[in-house]
Amino acid sequence: MLNPGPTVAEILASHESGSGSPTHTAARVADAIAARGADGTWITPVPREQLLAAAAEIERRPGARTLPLYGVPFGVKDSIDVAGWPTTLACPDFAYTATESAPAVQRLLDAGALFVGKTNLDQFATGLNGTRTPYPIPRSVFGNELICGGSSSGSARAVALGEVPFCVATDTAGSGRVPAALNGIVGWKPSRGLISTVGLVPACKSLDCLTLMASTVEDLDRVFDVIAGVDPQDPWSRARGRQWDGNRLRVGLPGVHELEFFGDTAFRDAHLAMRDRLVRLGFDAAPTTLAPFLAAGELLYQGPWVAERLVEFETFLTEQPDSILPVIREILTGGYRFTAVDVFRAQQRLQELRAEVARLWADLDVIMVPTIGTTFTVAQVQADPIATNTVLGHYTHFGNLLDLTAISVPVGTTADGRPLAVMVFGPALADDLVLAAAARILDEPRPVTTPVPYRLAQKERQ
Repeated sequence: MLNPGPTVAEILASHESGSGSPTHTAARVADAIAARGADGTWITPVPREQLLAAAAEIERRPGARTLPLYGVPFGVKDSIDVAGWPTTLACPDFAYTATESAPAVQRLLDAGALFVGKTNLDQFATGLNGTRTPYPIPRSVFGNELICGGSSSGSARAVALGEVPFCVATDTAGSGRVPAALNGIVGWKPSRGLISTVGLVPACKSLDCLTLMASTVEDLDRVFDVIAGVDPQDPWSRARGRQWDGNRLRVGLPGVHELEFFGDTAFRDAHLAMRDRLVRLGFDAAPTTLAPFLAAGELLYQGPWVAERLVEFETFLTEQPDSILPVIREILTGGYRFTAVDVFRAQQRLQELRAEVARLWADLDVIMVPTIGTTFTVAQVQADPIATNTVLGHYTHFGNLLDLTAISVPVGTTADGRPLAVMVFGPALADDLVLAAAARILDEPRPVTTPVPYRLAQKERQ
């Protein structure tokens, strides 16, 4: 696995001890971004002098060193608003300058985090491959012309390169997990509603979810304690669930015959070897089925949810169709073929599948599958953009439809050097369970505690 750079914990330790400082960190980050040039990671990085000035302002705050993210740099996917900065969705003609920061971003800023810039994405957050952008197409940090994954492509790459220790991105159908898998980092899709989606330009509003990318579970925990919180302005908002009690974790493993690797024997062999390690890692493994999950996943793009994208983008599609990339335009216009009857039929089928899945959790805590079943090069995706994108979402499309929490965990490489990752998922509000499972897979110590959210801690100190 890669060693992408200093973690949130390491940066905080440096800043708090005085061996480093936010301005020194800002200079390092600015230099790293400048050294790589226009490599498809960032759409709008903060200029060096502005970044240094922002870091200096953080240093001058009263009690700055006690801030939970004091001077920690981070990136934001360019579909999420940051006040004073453009939100483009990788479509220059759609771009606007945000007047307010998304509440999730504002929580980070209030906690002392340093905003570094807006990251690249598949246009309108529509895609899992990272090639659907008018800006330079990012590649996986593993090279060999491998796609970066998307739609949160630049966010994953920024973390994997060590430019920032974490990014805030989104995951509607796998947009956070797939690029994390392709770049050897951790990508976590919390239960929908735990992080406010106010200030996010929606892809599918009923399914959208803000996601976090980092290189360790410890960093995810630290950032989540700051960013999570009920937002009365978000109709999908809800409080986080119970903490893991420290008991053994029951992990479900679908039958090998249910797993799909699309003819990629190297991926198959590496994943099955990972499964064999689970018992040694302290999991209680049990057989389960993937059938209802895959059936739900098929509803996402073969069903009427694709039409939900028109709620946000129909006017722009009608008025400026040529401003939209052809493959995105094809997907958006495909939403017109569905009727109200199709919507209700799909909703009823989804509810049946949700009930079937709910029964599985009586005997299991989490389920583990590949995050992706194979990889593609940029050329392969461009030659067949729709089919390859569908393959990338085979194990992720069902996540938000079934109201799951899921995390992609890097577990090394295949025999031919490509990044390998597993996805651990569980029912809504079982977020602490999947984080505990991810930490165990990574052999990362994680205490069983009940964290106090930053804002509650602030109130208690007052």
